[in-house]
Amino acid sequence: MKESANSKLKVTIDANEAAAYIAHKLSEVIAIYPITPASPMGEWSDEWSMGGKKNIWGTVPDVIELQSEGGAAGTLHGALQTGAISTTFTASQGLLLKMPNLYKIAGELTPAVVHVAARSVATHALSIFGDHSDVMAMRPTGVAMLSSNSVQEAMDMALIAHAATLESRIPFIHFFDGFRTSHEVQKIEQIPDSVLEEMIDDEWVIAHRKRALTPDEPVIRGTAQNPDVFFQARETANQFYNECAGIVQRTMDKFAKLTGRQYNLFDYVGPEDAERVVVLMGSGAETAHETIEKLNAKGEKTGLIKCRLFRPFGMQQFIETLPVTVKAISVLDRTKEPGSTGEPLYNDVLAALHENRTEGWKSFADEPKVTGGRYGLSSKEFTPAMVSRIFDELKADKPKNHFTIGIHDDITHTSLDFSTNGWDTDKDVFEGLFYGLGADGTVSANKNSIKIIGDNTDYFAQGYFVYDSKKSGATTFRTFGSGPIQFAQLT
Repeated sequence: MKESANSKLKVTIDANEAAAYIAHKLSEVIAIYPITPASPMGEWSDEWSMGGKKNIWGTVPDVIELQSEGGAAGTLHGALQTGAISTTFTASQGLLLKMPNLYKIAGELTPAVVHVAARSVATHALSIFGDHSDVMAMRPTGVAMLSSNSVQEAMDMALIAHAATLESRIPFIHFFDGFRTSHEVQKIEQIPDSVLEEMIDDEWVIAHRKRALTPDEPVIRGTAQNPDVFFQARETANQFYNECAGIVQRTMDKFAKLTGRQYNLFDYVGPEDAERVVVLMGSGAETAHETIEKLNAKGEKTGLIKCRLFRPFGMQQFIETLPVTVKAISVLDRTKEPGSTGEPLYNDVLAALHENRTEGWKSFADEPKVTGGRYGLSSKEFTPAMVSRIFDELKADKPKNHFTIGIHDDITHTSLDFSTNGWDTDKDVFEGLFYGLGADGTVSANKNSIKIIGDNTDYFAQGYFVYDSKKSGATTFRTFGSGPIQFAQLT
């Protein structure tokens, strides 16, 4: 029996399983190679295919484990060229090894989705923990980038990415924060097959099939070109990128009609007359969301813009999302680009404001001041106290620019000092911190108890597990409440 679009099945899962659920339902070929923290997506897909679980077209997806990330990328590229609906999962250096194929897949305007549990790229040291340095390195490839901030969004945005890529022909990276979101257990609404079938338009699936390389209908693809034609041919992709943001928004609107959950390219949270606004994407946006609600309840005028579609960056849509009263903006990036004029999201916001001066999309009461800051590298905690401190800094006549938050930089003095005063937890929310004694099953026991409470009571549940290279002695953070739990930090 099929579930109806109105049925709301609640499941207690993490973001890796949420994204893999959609990827498996909407793929025919899945190329995998395990890498932390994205490995569970491949493991779930492999387990489901081994168990005979079918996709929405009634076939069991072929899950192929390769011997390298490059092999997985090559398999993805090859499968796509046969007309198969295909996907893969990765993170960090694994994503970098896929980069040459992503240039080709995007250059050939081939729909695909790469699900990424975003993680630090090894620089002065290797780190298995989360930030956005890996996905930011993919900007020149031409892939679209869609960000998820929570476990629920990991499922929702995965579906939106799979639907939008087929119509736009732009390959998508769908990403969420490694460990902070990928391994966070939350109680969410599972999307039923009926909604999946409504979201995936057969017209675009058939169009992808017809572009398959076959000796029955020979075409030439993947040529070598000389200076006489390369530049002109490269520019022909412009029309596809110009239309991509609109396609994503229409896909989000269609999704909202089917599920009741509305997303936009940029979602604004706060009053219409906010004077100070922060801009960010990923799990930190959920922390900022709850923080500004509490600040505004005390009489502040603060706002938040959650960036959903980072590439292609919709400059006009971003400007239209800003309140006209904004006086100061702080753009927060979860990555570092040494030697650059600023981090990626910060630079895009500056470019949008500059274009607005010539295009005249929107008039502001005052030309807003803009600062950029770095936070949360390698899963460094990002708390409400830090968000509050950033808003306080925006009150200054000349707020600190190119700052860091969450660390004490006593060398180049980039950091903002912040108070560690506690967070006022809602009365109906339980927070617990569990200490592991050392390889004693604390994580597994907590996962089981969270799922038992989430699946068998009306409570919403959240579990965040501190993984590290010491293997033992870490902590588990558990939260239960009568409503959805947004904040993503240890308090």
